[in-house]
Amino acid sequence: MADGQQAAALAWNRRGARVNTVSPGVIATAMAKAEAESASGEQMMKMLEECGAGRTGTPAEIADAVAFLTGPGSLYITGTDLLVDGGQAAWIRCHRTA
Repeated sequence: MADGQQAAALAWNRRGARVNTVSPGVIATAMAKAEAESASGEQMMKMLEECGAGRTGTPAEIADAVAFLTGPGSLYITGTDLLVDGGQAAWIRCHRTA
């Protein structure tokens, strides 16, 4: 999470609000289907197969994460970016070419 976003979390926390973000991976949508069928689709599919989850996420999984972050079970969570990506960000970091 960016420093500015964490600063915003601190400022809003004093007002009783929390600032969190959700970073989804490839989610089963029409846009993801179009990307899978494009020239870069082979790379995307390889990443999905190797990243751990081995599949796209679902809109419901993103909704569940947002429901958690906005619900009573997360009242002590602020200034956090929740990766809901089946391990895709970790795969990208490990396979980044310098």
